[in-house]
Amino acid sequence: MSTGKKVVAAAVGLGLATLSACGSSDSGSGGSGSGSKTVTLVSHDSFAASKDVLKAFEKESGYEVRVLKDGDAGQAVNKAILTKDNPQGDVFFGVDNTLLSRALDNGLFQSYEARGSDLIRPQYRADQGKHRVTPVDSGDICVNYDKAYFSEHRLTPPASFDDLIKPEYKNLLVTENASTSSPGLGFLLGTAARYGDERWQDYWKKLKANGVKVVDGWEQAYNEEFSGSAGGRKAKGDRPLVVSYASSPPAEVVFADPRPKTAPTGVSYGTCFRQIEYAGLLSNARNSEGGKALLDFLVSKEFQEDMPLSMFVHPVIEGASLPEEFTEYGPPAKDPETMAPSRIAANRDQWVKSWTSLVLK
Repeated sequence: MSTGKKVVAAAVGLGLATLSACGSSDSGSGGSGSGSKTVTLVSHDSFAASKDVLKAFEKESGYEVRVLKDGDAGQAVNKAILTKDNPQGDVFFGVDNTLLSRALDNGLFQSYEARGSDLIRPQYRADQGKHRVTPVDSGDICVNYDKAYFSEHRLTPPASFDDLIKPEYKNLLVTENASTSSPGLGFLLGTAARYGDERWQDYWKKLKANGVKVVDGWEQAYNEEFSGSAGGRKAKGDRPLVVSYASSPPAEVVFADPRPKTAPTGVSYGTCFRQIEYAGLLSNARNSEGGKALLDFLVSKEFQEDMPLSMFVHPVIEGASLPEEFTEYGPPAKDPETMAPSRIAANRDQWVKSWTSLVLK
């Protein structure tokens, strides 16, 4: 999800209580050290957890959690790499499979196998030999559509990547910059997975000719440009197609007052790319014991079942249940595009460079 996944407390333009920083404001790990009872989690802007769930962890572990939010996922990862010798915290959450190799290659994390990680579903695991990261959640980056727009215009919503380049969808899509936004990058990788090394650039040439609009990040795309979101309607957004998440429609239902009987937005499931988010113990964490306890908590059933309605992402452990809103309004894609981490690592930077030259210039 990243910001984007992130699907959406901000997305609906309504306040979801997220965790604000508490504890020391000293430099480095929030003032936490080896004997400190404060553990600092560094993340993208969309990290959230229920207060009761967080308090239960603090009571059980004896650690007070300080959350430091650092922008969009790509931004936060880059800053964490730049500050790795004197990190801002103990644990980093929110590096996803599109950027994982960059974090690992730069030595961002140290090894730790979280307690309970044996319950993590095999398809989400990575870095198995070294355990430098722990899978925490998954989600699908997909095009969302404004149901009212397509109904009013008597137009069938696009169902696939191929549909998006058809004339009837000209000037309707907004996406995020692949060089600055994780959903933007995920959407690019989805097209590369779909069309291959030789054809994805031709696809983007057609998408550009068909009037795709590119903005810096998910917040702007979803909450300002997209006509189907609560925030977008308020901002008078005029794009009825947006790159977001399969879990965005349930957020539109959950935060609406009164709740609608059906979600006002839909998902074009033929445009989805599977995103997985990880957390890891930072290499120079000052409070490594607190960091380990926090990683154990992130894969606990209590936190995993809290995530769907806090961050609008899917749990990764066996046995974690989903709320009714997810099963009814935001099921995951049945056959999303995926890509091996090794292929992402080998091609990501060049693909982004080519994409930038092709689409933004």
